[in-house]
Amino acid sequence: MTVSKRKRMFTVCVLAFAASLLVASARVQMAIDREESKASEVPEALLIPSGNVVRKLSMGHDGLMADIYWTRVVQYFGGRLRDRHYEFRLLPQLLNITVTLDPQLMIAYNFGAFFLATPPPYGAGMPKESVALLRRGIEANPDEWRLWHYMGFIYYWELQDYQNAAKAYEEGSKHSKARTWMKVMAAAIRQKGGDREISRFLWSDIYQTTEDETIRENAQKHLETLKALDDIDEIRRVANLFHDQTGRWPQSFEEMSAQGLMQGIPQDPQGFPYVLKSDGEVILNPESTMRPKQDPLSR
Repeated sequence: MTVSKRKRMFTVCVLAFAASLLVASARVQMAIDREESKASEVPEALLIPSGNVVRKLSMGHDGLMADIYWTRVVQYFGGRLRDRHYEFRLLPQLLNITVTLDPQLMIAYNFGAFFLATPPPYGAGMPKESVALLRRGIEANPDEWRLWHYMGFIYYWELQDYQNAAKAYEEGSKHSKARTWMKVMAAAIRQKGGDREISRFLWSDIYQTTEDETIRENAQKHLETLKALDDIDEIRRVANLFHDQTGRWPQSFEEMSAQGLMQGIPQDPQGFPYVLKSDGEVILNPESTMRPKQDPLSR
C-alpha cells in the first residue's frame, strides 16, 4: 500500500470516528431530553458543554455544526415554551456553543438575545446573559449596527439602565449604515429615561423587523399595554374634568357620557371594558387578557 493511500485511509478512519462520536453524543443528549420530559426532576445537562470541544470534533465543519446547534437552540426554546417549563438553564450554553462555532451567525445573536432577555412566559428572563451575548456579537461583527440597537433596547426595557441604554444607542449611531434615529434615541433616553413614547417606538421597531413570531407576539402585547396606558390617562383626565364640573367623582362611564365628556364605554385593546372606581381611578378589567401579574407601566 502506498503512502498516499495509507494517508487517505487514515483520514477516512479519523472522519468516521469523529462522525460516530458526534452521532453518539447527539443520541445521548436526546436521551437526556426524553428523560427530562418524563420527569421534571432530572437536571438539564449538555454532554459536550464547550464550543471549542465541538469545534475540534467537527473536523473543519464549523458552519454545519453551528447550524445544527442553532436548530437545537430553537427546538429547546420552543419545546420549553410549549411544555410551559419556564426555566432555560441550557439556553446560554447552547447559544455560546453556536456562536463559538460560527461567530458570524447573526440569527443566533438577533433572536438569541431576545430568547434570553424576555421574561417568562415568553422567554428565559436572563437580560444580563443577553447583553453578554450581544457584546460578543458586536466584537465579532463590528459593522452590525442593529446589535447595538438590541443591546440598548435590553438595557432600556429589561434592565431599566438608561445610562447604558443611551451609551449603546450612541455607539451604534456611529456606524455609517446606522439609522439616523439611533442618535436621536440616545439623546431622548438621556433626557427622558423610561418615557412611554420611547418605549412605543422601540417596541414598534422590534415588531416590524423581527421574523420570529414569538418575539412579534410579545412586542404586540407590549404595544397594546402602552395603548391601554394612554387610554387610562385620557379617562382619568375626563374624570377629573367631570369632578371639576360637578364637585364629585363620576360613578359610571354613562354619567360622563351624559355630561358630554365621552361616548360609550371605553374598552382596552383586547375588547374588555375599563373599570371606573368610585374615587375616579381607572384600572384594567380583572377579566382582561391584558392584565399583567406585575404592572408593566411602572417600568
